[in-house]
Amino acid sequence: MTALLSGSGPAIILAMLGAVCFAGAAVLQHRAVTAATPGSVGPGDPPALSMPGLLAATRRPGWLLGLALAGGGTVLHAGALVLAPLSVVQPVGVLAVPIAVLLSAVRTGRRPGRNVLVAVAICVGGVATFVGLAAGTAVSSPPPGGATLVAGLAVAAVVLALAAVGLEHTGWVRCVSCATAGAVAFGLVSTLVRAVSQEVVFGVTALLDLSVLATVMGIGTAVLAGGWLVQQAFASGPPEVVIACLTVVDPIVAVLLGAMLLQEGAATPAETWLLMVMAAAAATAGVFVLARHHPDAAERRAARRAVAALPATGTRPTPSPEGRLPHSLHRR
Repeated sequence: MTALLSGSGPAIILAMLGAVCFAGAAVLQHRAVTAATPGSVGPGDPPALSMPGLLAATRRPGWLLGLALAGGGTVLHAGALVLAPLSVVQPVGVLAVPIAVLLSAVRTGRRPGRNVLVAVAICVGGVATFVGLAAGTAVSSPPPGGATLVAGLAVAAVVLALAAVGLEHTGWVRCVSCATAGAVAFGLVSTLVRAVSQEVVFGVTALLDLSVLATVMGIGTAVLAGGWLVQQAFASGPPEVVIACLTVVDPIVAVLLGAMLLQEGAATPAETWLLMVMAAAAATAGVFVLARHHPDAAERRAARRAVAALPATGTRPTPSPEGRLPHSLHRR
């Protein structure tokens, strides 16, 4: 393990710095997107983010600063992927979850509750266990011909299905579904970046080979699709939930794709795979706990109950100046 960490040390450091950038970007862009989203009606769940709303958000300094941080995090993460296998680099990003919780607590002046802290601990512990098991036997090789295309089509189908579920629902279901869809797309991006680097390093293809350029186009498409879905998630839930989905689902998808495309898990025993599946399930459960018990989700449920009681009480919750029902993330 010491040799592994010393060999992958620079990659892990880059991935940790990238996690800090991603957490800051999530908090900043979430604030900009929620401010630009039209006020909700009825039970208080905001509508899907429209294109005019997204364009309005992109003109806000906070969103642009978040984009710059996300870009910096992407560069750091890509550099880490060139230096170390997916199963070592990807799960380090889970550090963005507690960082995002801390940043949100500082910004709102609200201490995270016990349920939130437990959920964060489950996410971090599950992913840490996952990477510890996966990294011990991780090796990489160039992908076989046509494998990246098959993986891209399979991932696209999953992303479309999750996006459809998210846009059909509201509240935390939309937030988790859209964020998970974005995470799956970003997991493909990381896998393709690693695959291209392996092909070039091993001399399988030239840097300007047609297959490499096609893979780069696939990376760009996945980044755009994932980015749009993440903005939808920001409009529907708190940044901690979004970043938890990204940092839990992304590495799981990337490690699984890495095992299939790059044979990174070829030397992993069956019992280790079973433990990895259990760790991934625990981390995923942590995401759902965080989404369900986050204070913002509780406030929205209370708002729905208040609206449902209107015929009996004759009262109505007072909307905020932005046209929303009271919501802690929108308090200044």
